[in-house]
Amino acid sequence: MNAVAAPTAVETVTPVRILQERSGDAAAVDALVLAAFGPGRFAKTAERLREAAHLAAGFCAYEGERLIGSVRLWSITVGEARSVFLGPIAVDAASRRGGLGAELVQACIDEAKTMALDGVLLVGDPPYFSRFGFLPAPEAVLSGPVDRRRVMWLPITEVAPVGLVRSVA
Repeated sequence: MNAVAAPTAVETVTPVRILQERSGDAAAVDALVLAAFGPGRFAKTAERLREAAHLAAGFCAYEGERLIGSVRLWSITVGEARSVFLGPIAVDAASRRGGLGAELVQACIDEAKTMALDGVLLVGDPPYFSRFGFLPAPEAVLSGPVDRRRVMWLPITEVAPVGLVRSVA
């Protein structure tokens, strides 16, 4: 007897594309960030810093035409160090756990290395960000409450992140 396998449904997977953020992406990015972090993010010191800073670069992750992730880099200085502030990283709830956040972080790191900067600053989870080379930045001073253990620096040059963190407009 010859058994014939029943046809199985073929799952079509739409590839995820990470692209530089365009001006037309801003409203969708803001909505994604709000959905990911809620209105409480507006009370954070990191948000105060971003509000006054120039957007240096941003990346969007698309599945087809649907925005499923974003991250931005903001122009800052840390004492004498020319830098960018990374964040927030937002990924649509249905798309988490697949490594998309890490891909977005890596896009930012790659971009920052082309920008003649001394490093990248962020406030984030040390176990997550240390795998990208981020180190504690105890001498970077943010003007507001922040968990000092979460302030991290990715060095690009030898200039250390020492002093007040300031937005660059």
